[in-house]
Amino acid sequence: MCTHSEGGRVVKPELTEVPETMLWTLHNRASEAMRADGMLRDDEALRIYRALEYDYARSFGQPNASHAVRSFTVDQELRRFLAEQPAGVIVNLGEGLETQRFRVDNDRALWISVDVPDAIAIRERFISPDERHLHVGCSALDHRWMDAVPAGRELFVTAQGLLMYFEEDDVGRLIGAIARRFPGARLMFDSIPIWFSNKTLAPAGLRLTPHYTAPRMPWGVRERDIEPALRRWAPEIVEVWSVPYRMPRGLGRWLYPALGSVPLVRDLLPRITFARVGGSRS
Repeated sequence: MCTHSEGGRVVKPELTEVPETMLWTLHNRASEAMRADGMLRDDEALRIYRALEYDYARSFGQPNASHAVRSFTVDQELRRFLAEQPAGVIVNLGEGLETQRFRVDNDRALWISVDVPDAIAIRERFISPDERHLHVGCSALDHRWMDAVPAGRELFVTAQGLLMYFEEDDVGRLIGAIARRFPGARLMFDSIPIWFSNKTLAPAGLRLTPHYTAPRMPWGVRERDIEPALRRWAPEIVEVWSVPYRMPRGLGRWLYPALGSVPLVRDLLPRITFARVGGSRS
């Protein structure tokens, strides 16, 4: 069941499984924002990070820049979208504690945050919805969130750190439903390679630390298979492009782009993919 909320304080619930991963991504984004040479400036993430009573290092270990890279990359694309469509709609599926709207907002766009009720409850402890920033409490797979998207406004849908937790058939049904419902929509999601998915599905799982095992991530995909899958699920898609992660410093800054240019090797790397559905909603 989908629930709409327009504000109010909530009591912090206990988080487990996929909803707890929003603290993992917060750990990495806020830690990057703390650095003098960090690629992401995010005062809101730092405020939330410091306010939560949670032992991030015990669960997730030393931070890395991966989630900040993803946020930075999506920020860039959203700025381009809002430059063209200043009154556009941005739907963030599985948003958790992402604070993108504070970094990118233009005072005209409509932002819709979709996440399961427990995650929305944590979000609303720190970020209040209002008439331009809506919260919808349901799974992204419950297509009733689509009813919150107003007609006649161009749309950008993001799914950051989400689709890998779904079965492939569910991913296909979700993307197909978005493409059919919203002509002209722009889509963004990130994906993990098959070997990484398999590691999370193994009996021992993917243990970040002795105290935390990442949830199962059933959907892994090779880079070469992303575009064919999208076009199979949603023939309405007219454009697809993807980029590798570009780490902000160290060996990864040069290694990831280099490996991403090698056809077979890039199948082994995570990707950030963008797509555009044909037509227009305006």
